[in-house]
This record gives sequence, structure tokens and C-alpha cells, in this order.
Amino acid sequence: MCKEKALELIDFIGASPSVFHVADNIKKILLQNNYTELKEPEKWDIKKHGKYFVTKNSSAVIAFEIGEDDIENYGFRLIGAHNDSPAFKIKPDPEIEAESTYIKLNTETYGSSIYSTWFDRPLSIAGKAVLKTKDLLKPEVRLVDIKRPLVIIPSLAPHLARDAANICKYNPQVDLLPVIGLINENLEKGNILMGLLSENLNAPADEILDFELYLYDCSGGQLLGINEEFISACKLDDLYMVNSVLRALINSGTTKPSKVGVFLDNEEVGSKASGGAESSFLQNVLRRVMIALNKGEENYYRSISNSIMISADLAHGVHHNYGSAHDLTNRPSLGKGPVIKYSSNKRYSTDSFAASVYIGICEENNIPFQKFVNRSDLMGGSSMGPAFSKELSVPVIDVGAPVLSMHSIRELGAVEDISLTEKSFIKFFEL
Repeated sequence: MCKEKALELIDFIGASPSVFHVADNIKKILLQNNYTELKEPEKWDIKKHGKYFVTKNSSAVIAFEIGEDDIENYGFRLIGAHNDSPAFKIKPDPEIEAESTYIKLNTETYGSSIYSTWFDRPLSIAGKAVLKTKDLLKPEVRLVDIKRPLVIIPSLAPHLARDAANICKYNPQVDLLPVIGLINENLEKGNILMGLLSENLNAPADEILDFELYLYDCSGGQLLGINEEFISACKLDDLYMVNSVLRALINSGTTKPSKVGVFLDNEEVGSKASGGAESSFLQNVLRRVMIALNKGEENYYRSISNSIMISADLAHGVHHNYGSAHDLTNRPSLGKGPVIKYSSNKRYSTDSFAASVYIGICEENNIPFQKFVNRSDLMGGSSMGPAFSKELSVPVIDVGAPVLSMHSIRELGAVEDISLTEKSFIKFFEL
């Protein structure tokens, strides 16, 4: 069962080369499981026991199942994860001639990557393009995935580095631009990328108005270790949690509360865009659910007061070579279950009440769990949890499976933790 879940996750990541593909992948799986798509501009027809979802900006999805009882009495059980991952985004007019020999692409960083891990790997390009239509307010959005090794970021040989000891201090504008080809009579600078898009979309280049394209590791996820106990893949942060939340939403039983899976964008850059945790998207959806069920504003606030949420984002497992980077007593390990994350400075949203709910779920269902706190002399990372807590004012538990190499092009997790984490989410939804 554990290996089956790991292969399911690898397949999910393989079908999700960009944040837009993640949302589309979620949408396809929901439709296969009898969820109905709602459109933001249209009136919503929602019924008790119904299963629905709505998308935003082609990159965020909120899915929900209406429970057996009145929402104002039992509230919402929400779990949120983020669809985006650190990457390199291709800039407009990106083609640059170098050394009268190469064509390279101008890129910028999205989020905070471990730069060194992007060197010398076959990379492809995926994202979305926007095409002309007769209605200027409604251009057509199409997904793009080149699907083959296309570009690479070659490293500099240490023999040529003036300061070999500091070779890892990379400038993303100078050192991390990928090469896409060698100049010849058939490779015309300025038309390469648009030509690729035109071919991929089967559309004239002059019909393509704009694009959002990203580099990605196209080598695929793998199981490894002496007993295949590890999973190595790109975008584990946070597609590992996205997949776990999605499967828990689908596989959990019908309950009195209403279940909500929240799959948002832009966490890696602050969650402030229209599909992010600091937007009004989630609040708008919950309010519209209440409106469609003929509930008043008072009942909306009652439902919120009876709600609780998990912010699902990966946790740092203790590193076998860098043990001193971790807290003295809270040192989660791979393969030993999901991790509750704490921060006195509210980098995470967990408090003792919210944590106790999750601890109770794990203890009642024999699910091992762990705790994470940063070293006191490190600021550490954050999550969407504080934004959810601020925007909804509900108890929020920050939880995630432990991994190594977070924000590397390939991250490392334990196969065992996949099923344990999903089981805890299922039991949370079924509360």
C-alpha cells in the first residue's frame, strides 16, 4: 500500500509540470470523482451532499463536499496546500545571443531555490499561453508542455573559477541562464520560443498574445534506497501535500461537517495574488456556499466559529549530515509520520488548542506524529497557515510530512510517510 501511494504521487507530479497543470490535474481528478465545476461569474446551484469545485486564474482550486448537517452547526473542515513550487520563469523577449555561438534564455527566479541543484540537468518548459479571440476581455488560455529535454544550465568548471571556494555564490541573472541551442542558419534568434509555442499549440505565432512559462526537471520521480524506502522527485514541496489533501478529500466518508480542499497559488512568493492565501478567494467561496444554501450572514459567522483548518506544507526532517542545523529536542525524522510545526513568532499558525485536535486524531487512529520547531537562532520558513488564520480567524494547525533538501530541484521524502499523512487528513475530514 505504501509503495502504491508513492507511485501514485510520482504520477501526480509527472502530470503537473507547472502550477497551471497542477490545477488542471486536480480538476480532472475531481471530475472523475463526480465533482461538479462551478464558474465564478455564474449563479451557483448547491445542494446538501453535493460535491463541487471552483478554479481561479488557472492555478488555484477550491473543492468542497456539503455535509449531512447544517453548516452553521458543524462548520467546515478545511485543509489547504499550495500548488506552486520554486522555479525559473522565462522572461518576455527572452532570447540572447552569447559568444556568437549559443542562444540562451533570459529567466528570473520564482521563489527561493537551491540554485546549485539546477545545473547540468535536462530541463523542459511548461506553463500557459494566452491567445487572441474575438472578445478582447476573454482571450483563450491554453496549457503548454514541451515534454522533452530542451534546455540546460551548464556549470562552470572549477578550473576556470577565480574563487573556487565560493563557486556556489551564484548570480541568477548571470550564472543561471539556460542554453537552448547553437546558432546556425536554421536557428533564428527572436523566433525560437514563439516557434515552439506555435508548434505545441497548433496556432499561428501572431495569435499568441502572452505566456507564463517555467523550466522544470523532466527526468521524473523515482523510488530509491535499499528497500525503496525513499521517494525522490521534483516539486514535492508542495505537490506531496496537494496530492495527500486531494486523495483524503475524495476517499473520506460523508460527514456532518462540510469538507473543503483548498489548493492555492503563490505561496512561494508571499500568497498575495488573486489565487493566494491572502486573497479573498477562500472567503468568497465559503460565503457563496452559504448564500447558495439560503443561509444568512449570521449563519456564515456561526459556521466559521465551528470550523477548523490544517495548513499542509512540508516539514524539515533532520539531516544526516547537518544535524546541528536542527533544534536540540524537536528533530523529526523521515519515515516516522507527519509533523506538527510550531513557531512562537507565528511563522506557523499552530497553537496548543489546534495542535491538541490533531494530536487527538493521531492518537485515536494509531498514527505516529512528530513535532518541529526551528533553532532559536534561525528565522526559518513559513507557510500559508498564518494567512489562513488571519483571513478566516479559525484555529489552524500547520502540518506536513518531513523531507530533506527542501527547495532543491529534487527533494527527498520517505515512502512510509505518504500513507500516514493521508490517513491523518482523512480522519480530520471525518471529524
